[in-house]
Amino acid sequence: MQPLPSSLHFFLQDHDATIALGAFLADVMLAEQFFPALLLDGELGAGKTTFVRGLVHALPGGDQAEVASPSFNYLNNYPTTPETFHFDFYRLRDFGPDDDLLDALHDPSKLVIVEWAAYCPSRHLPTDHLAMRFTPVAGGRRVDVVFKGKNSEGIMESFDKTLPSNFLYHDAMQGAFPSCGS
Repeated sequence: MQPLPSSLHFFLQDHDATIALGAFLADVMLAEQFFPALLLDGELGAGKTTFVRGLVHALPGGDQAEVASPSFNYLNNYPTTPETFHFDFYRLRDFGPDDDLLDALHDPSKLVIVEWAAYCPSRHLPTDHLAMRFTPVAGGRRVDVVFKGKNSEGIMESFDKTLPSNFLYHDAMQGAFPSCGS
């Protein structure tokens, strides 16, 4: 049996494909009953909040959530199962999170999603996580997903086995994928 890759790379053509990737990840996490932290990075407008919207709306209770970037609040919480904490660390880049935000960031009963994770010192980030980088490319966006931590391996395995064929992707073991620039 070939070992699982530690990363996947997606080419998403549009808004709908970004929503669909978020919904697919929600389905995988629900099936596994494990919700690793999602650490999102990418420039403004790269699709981070759109992805979160697709994921949150696919969770139980997500139809009641009004997903928006938490830029001015630092944290939005959504009435999903599990409850979702959606952070934005962009405005904290010069200060770092305070103790209350750090406690929320490590609450094991919550699905933690962090936009602009690069602005949080790595020592404060959850150990088990999916690091996701969103990059605009010609004709859409590229999303690179790196699975970190022992428990995230189950998500990776389920992801790899159940990914619908309509997603254009490759894993780190397949080599170059010119369509998405890798």
